[in-house]
Amino acid sequence: MIQPVDLVSELIRFESTSSLSNAEISGYLVDLFPRLDFEVEQVEYESPPGVRKVNVIAKKGKGTGGVAYFGHSDVVPADNWKFAEHGPYQPTIRDGMLYGRGSCDMKGSVAAFMAAAQSFTSASLKQPIYIAITADEEVGFLGAEQVQKRSVLFREMVAGQSRGIIGEPTELNVVYAHKGAYGFRAIARGRAAHSSTNRGINANLAMIPFLVEMKRIHDETLVDPQWLNQEFNPPGISWNIGINDFTRAVNITPPQSICTVYFRPMPGMDPEILLDRARSLAESHGLEFIVMGRGPAVYVDPHSDF
Repeated sequence: MIQPVDLVSELIRFESTSSLSNAEISGYLVDLFPRLDFEVEQVEYESPPGVRKVNVIAKKGKGTGGVAYFGHSDVVPADNWKFAEHGPYQPTIRDGMLYGRGSCDMKGSVAAFMAAAQSFTSASLKQPIYIAITADEEVGFLGAEQVQKRSVLFREMVAGQSRGIIGEPTELNVVYAHKGAYGFRAIARGRAAHSSTNRGINANLAMIPFLVEMKRIHDETLVDPQWLNQEFNPPGISWNIGINDFTRAVNITPPQSICTVYFRPMPGMDPEILLDRARSLAESHGLEFIVMGRGPAVYVDPHSDF
């Protein structure tokens, strides 16, 4: 029998930072799943920098439906590791706690679910158990996108309406709703020149009015009931508005000014309204407007049978 603490310790030992290949840890899982009576599918791809990545999808039992567990094998960098007595990829138990990069997010969860799946034989299952472990979750869900596009087992989950469990760390609370993730960029163009010549065009001067209007939208969403959901704490949309003009010298007019906006709407909201307002404002001030991504919010009725 696989013990979850032993398994997560083995997984921690693999340095699977998102910038690196996860082929080694995926190979370990591919070898392990058949011992737990799972059939295995691999979905490989190259990340934009050309790094080999491997998603692992497994199924135990026959038929369709059942339960699907989703996790990821990549971890964030350990550059800020603060434990001098051991490294980030050296699993260490101290005072009843397991320390190591990924112990919480989310190799511990992967190990726990795999260990729990041992409790069932394929013959005893009326519906199957699926486990999908993806790459590149920490840097844009690239692995999940590949699974969605190419995995035979994932298409089977969708067709059979399998119930999904995402084992991200939640302090063991059941989370039934999740904010979405939307991003856009507004770009002002100018012309660089020495400021004493008056020949430059300061891109920030076109950006400033847009920022003022974005501040109004930001403040509105924090008080207007249309943009509030009391099931969340805090109940308002999460915003991050960043600006950069790449200034290299105080006496050179910036030829470009970029505002990058990331906001997280909640279930029941229409974020396209905010995108359209921002786009209209950008265009009215002569700015280029680029939508960087759309990730809708998710919601499951907490009173459902599931």
